[in-house]
Amino acid sequence: MSPYADLTLAGTTIDTRRDEDPLLSREALQARIPDYTAGHDAALALISPIFADLSGLPPLIIQAGTHEVLLDDAVRLAQRAISADVEVILDVTPGAPHVFQAYQAILDEGTAALDRAGRFLSAHLAA
Repeated sequence: MSPYADLTLAGTTIDTRRDEDPLLSREALQARIPDYTAGHDAALALISPIFADLSGLPPLIIQAGTHEVLLDDAVRLAQRAISADVEVILDVTPGAPHVFQAYQAILDEGTAALDRAGRFLSAHLAA
């Protein structure tokens, strides 16, 4: 859900969705990178999954909203997974902000996304 998959912040929506995202910004994310990387290169595959070999991963559902700066991370992660022959569903919700699923009590879009994720998990766990 709203993956932060590229700590190099190279995704285009980090800038193009700046005015739509009420929660995140390039500056806010940049400030937290050293906490996670501990001095290592943010482009390392173990730090930024966008650069990892995703071969062998189980089926994925990646959800994001169109109003978040990390939208491009979700799209590029899905593309990388597809390139690695990983089954993936990219579920993009129009008008939704970062981690909108957490606001399911007040956002119908959050409830619907959680339902879709639940159906995805149930189908794959039953198989």
